[in-house]
Amino acid sequence: MTIIALVRHGETEWNREGRVQGHSDIPLNDTGRVQAHAAAEALRGGEYARLFSSPLLRAKETAEIIGRTIGLGEPTMRDGLRERRYGVAEGMFATEYWERFPGGDDVPDAETNEEVLARALATLRGIADESGDDPAIAVAHGGVIGRVLRHASDGRLPRSGERIGNGSQQILEISGSELRVLGYNGS
Repeated sequence: MTIIALVRHGETEWNREGRVQGHSDIPLNDTGRVQAHAAAEALRGGEYARLFSSPLLRAKETAEIIGRTIGLGEPTMRDGLRERRYGVAEGMFATEYWERFPGGDDVPDAETNEEVLARALATLRGIADESGDDPAIAVAHGGVIGRVLRHASDGRLPRSGERIGNGSQQILEISGSELRVLGYNGS
């Protein structure tokens, strides 16, 4: 059994503006750095031994701040923690995205929700295998975390209309192929 704290990166200017980021490599803003420090403080004392991150700048910087703050050093990058590739929708305002693509899965050149979930689950199981009984932190993105939570909670989380907040931490337990939500701090 492995405990994984799944952390959403801190805020970026595109988050603040309400833009779809996807694989676009947008860095944290000052608010995002404060959120990363707050996430680190919330995780302090959790006996975390391993730190992983999406390689996108916003997640990597969040993980680096967490690592320095709680003494875990540099994160290990995992491509499977990247945000969904949104194709032609990257850079759009979210309102325009939902108007043009109300189903969310019909975006040209984008990954499907099923593809995102499959790679995220495979990556989290790999982190669990690598970490063993040692608790780990994995810094990822709102879309990835939301899909994992919906899968692990049979669709109960995140709650209707709720977003995964920047810097929030969700606590998961992985045991073999089983995945359970132990702690939810969505928005």
